[in-house]
Amino acid sequence: MSITPDESAREVMEVVPLIMRAIRAQMRNCRVPGLSVPQFRALTFLRHRQGASLSDVAEHVGLTLPSMSKMIDGLVARRLVSRQTHPEDRRRVTLTLTARGQTVLQVAYEATRTCLAERLAALSASERATVARAMGSLRPIFTTGREANVETSSQIHANPRNTSAAA
Repeated sequence: MSITPDESAREVMEVVPLIMRAIRAQMRNCRVPGLSVPQFRALTFLRHRQGASLSDVAEHVGLTLPSMSKMIDGLVARRLVSRQTHPEDRRRVTLTLTARGQTVLQVAYEATRTCLAERLAALSASERATVARAMGSLRPIFTTGREANVETSSQIHANPRNTSAAA
């Protein structure tokens, strides 16, 4: 059966929001108390981009600079993120995940992954393999140049059994 790109796009547009809703629900149910999905995304970004600017994080999470600044203020107050003046440009602030932030992020990630794995266990091994292949096929299409190295690195480190960046 041949599927057109339009049919594939329609299916992605219908299913991805359902998956994101499930991930958000799992994060709310399985995460460290007080850590929102945008905060989780900011911490994840900083894990891979130590020294990123506020603008970098805001762009990744999809928030305005004032909203992101307020969020980062809260993460700094909770000692999950540190904020320092750039050594070469005093006007630039760099953000770094603290050891505590790394721990909180890892706990939230593992709890959410475990909850999602429980849901995916309802699929057969063959269906799970199909899902993994589909995600591997979609990753390079939706990964920007800047994210490519971060995504590849995180996949290799998260699952050493991966034999390719797209797996």
